[in-house]
Amino acid sequence: MTFKDYQQTFDEVLAGKIIHSPYDDPHFLEYTKLNFSRQNRWLKKGGILPESLAAVNSISKKQTWVIIAEPWCGDAAHCVPFIVKLAELNPLITLEIQLRDSENSEIENYLTNGVKSIPRLIIRDGNNKDLFVWGPRPEPAAILFLESKAQQLSVVDQKVALQNWYNKDIGHTIQKEIAKGII
Repeated sequence: MTFKDYQQTFDEVLAGKIIHSPYDDPHFLEYTKLNFSRQNRWLKKGGILPESLAAVNSISKKQTWVIIAEPWCGDAAHCVPFIVKLAELNPLITLEIQLRDSENSEIENYLTNGVKSIPRLIIRDGNNKDLFVWGPRPEPAAILFLESKAQQLSVVDQKVALQNWYNKDIGHTIQKEIAKGII
């Protein structure tokens, strides 16, 4: 699906047109509402770092960037907009989004410690060979998540800690990690 299709999925969930699991759960519906707002904020206000721009502009052969995500995923709300912005910078990049829970998802091939953690970015060359795989969150956020679990913080406190980290980071770390992976 395209990014436009992905955004349409948000619209359909929020309009009550998609009511299958997990969107039949009020908590997931609330996550989706929050994530829609967060994603749109980054799309409007998220800036691209000069070194990230340079890295993406250095791509000289066709690539496909596959994002595996879901509207209910908080990390995706913060990461997908920056991946999309980077992909849009170079016409040699084709962007594809797969919903993790759809039949055509490749998530089983990109598990994190045996779990279907998202978002995942897979960058492939013109021969469909994986060049770089990123995700499910920037490394400092992953460390924060593991530390908060080790401290046995409540799920709510874990989410608040991650939200605060993403707000302070303003998309810089994800851009740097992707730029480093594509150079």
